[in-house]
Amino acid sequence: MVDKARAKATELVSALLPFAEKGIAIVGLEPSCLLTLRDEMLVMGLGKAAQTISDQALLLEEFLAREAAAGRLDALKAKLTPISQPILLHGHCHQKAFGAVSPIIEVLKLIPGAQPELIESSCCGMAGSFGYEASHFEVSMKMAELSLLPAVRKQPDAIVVADGTSCRHQIRDGAQREAIHVAALLARHLPD
Repeated sequence: MVDKARAKATELVSALLPFAEKGIAIVGLEPSCLLTLRDEMLVMGLGKAAQTISDQALLLEEFLAREAAAGRLDALKAKLTPISQPILLHGHCHQKAFGAVSPIIEVLKLIPGAQPELIESSCCGMAGSFGYEASHFEVSMKMAELSLLPAVRKQPDAIVVADGTSCRHQIRDGAQREAIHVAALLARHLPD
């Protein structure tokens, strides 16, 4: 399906290029989707336009960490309500591959009292649609049980943060715990 993917990527480049050329950040929530702009799009032969878009593509946490470092989130930081629960963080495979886990920790630390703990884990076992397939269920669960699910079970009072949709599904199905996206946790700590 490479030709179909290239055609869709070409449409996406056409839609995003005017923004990227103006230096406007292209911000996304789902790691596997957004980081496609910094990985697969560059090897599809789409030229300089794909690189221009890649240069502006940021996960929400990367964008917020950049803005915080520049002092542009001070008003937001002052409004965030404190947290007392422990926070466990599972990094999505794409975030790990692109060094995009530390910005999540930086953003979580904007919440007063937050002390996020990174779960040292490999892939959650879902690997996109891989873990959804019945023929891969056993392998998927073995991967999740290596470290991710035991770490989640070990701290039943912790808030579990996982940005990947499939990662959250794996945590819910494998540990009977609801994991949330960092954006949802930030929203919870904004005043009404």
